[in-house]
Amino acid sequence: MFRFVCFFSLVIAGQYAAAASPDYLDNHSCKECHEAIYNEFEHSAHARSYFTDTLHRTIAQKAEPDRYECAPCHMPAAGSLEELVRGTREPDSRDRRQKDGVSCFFCHTIAYVKKAHAHNINLPARQAKGYKPSLFGSLDNPDENDKHSSLKSPIYDDMACKGCHSHKINENNVTVFRAMKEGESSRECIRCHMPKVPGGVEKMNKRSRREHYSHRFPGIENEAFRKTGYGLSVHRTDKGIAVTLTNKMPHPMIIQPARAKYLAIEVLRNGKMIWRNYQKSPEEDSQAYFAMHFFRDGKPVALPIHATSRRVNNLAGKESRTLNYKIPELKAGDRVRVSLYVRPAKRECIRAVGALPEEFTTPMLIRRLEWTVP
Repeated sequence: MFRFVCFFSLVIAGQYAAAASPDYLDNHSCKECHEAIYNEFEHSAHARSYFTDTLHRTIAQKAEPDRYECAPCHMPAAGSLEELVRGTREPDSRDRRQKDGVSCFFCHTIAYVKKAHAHNINLPARQAKGYKPSLFGSLDNPDENDKHSSLKSPIYDDMACKGCHSHKINENNVTVFRAMKEGESSRECIRCHMPKVPGGVEKMNKRSRREHYSHRFPGIENEAFRKTGYGLSVHRTDKGIAVTLTNKMPHPMIIQPARAKYLAIEVLRNGKMIWRNYQKSPEEDSQAYFAMHFFRDGKPVALPIHATSRRVNNLAGKESRTLNYKIPELKAGDRVRVSLYVRPAKRECIRAVGALPEEFTTPMLIRRLEWTVP
């Protein structure tokens, strides 16, 4: 969405190389042997596609109504990437390669990640026609089966995530997405978003493996997971309070340009709110509202495709920031409630694309702290 995720296909002589071999294995075919992993994947963001992700589809249609330029990112296994990007073919819900989203087959056929200024490029391995496809992973001594051969590749420890989750820069050299710095590997991504869970990788656990990397890829939609990314603390000052927000994650607090995160800070006395850091909208407190704002020739734009500049309030990975508030009437015994929220689609995004389901417009609580003034 927003053209801010990296292209998954290789451009050769002006054409996209096909991301899938003629012997493409769809997601459901993986279930026969990898049932647990398949069930994890089906509940992940990677399993969503143009046809099932309302927010992505709405933004993609609004941004580029005549073509699906997001296809190399969100439909990497499609056999018609060039036509989809150019607009000579429309997304087809009957095409299993398109319906699979960021498919199992595509991710496990990445041979190399090419670094580039605008975005990195995932290069899929060429498959020999008429033979079983070769799938890559990080397992030592992987199992063979009748559908594909299995190989260990170092790319799945160090680079697999960098193809699409590194950065995206638009045509005006404005960064609209950045999750990783130069030199960072995929290991931190895997540690948090693919934690090891009990059970082998196959239904018939022939090698008695005790654990595998989860393919659920937890993110902000997971209530327990999103709490782990931040720390909150409060202390009293001469003029009021100081709130410290810590980003525990290795990547920036704000990555996706559609999202916003903000602090709602309230002071309560005898159960009644006597002060809050904003009146009607969290955007009023600019220091506690974390988001990307894009402009074209000085005028605000919601979709950053053609933005010529941007303004960002963000926390870098592992960064802490203290926000100071003047509250003259603060007394000992008052209760301070600090709540950190995420809004999947910020207000200007909603205004630009129109009505969206509540799951995208309703703020989700990340973390809350209650503290009594000494």
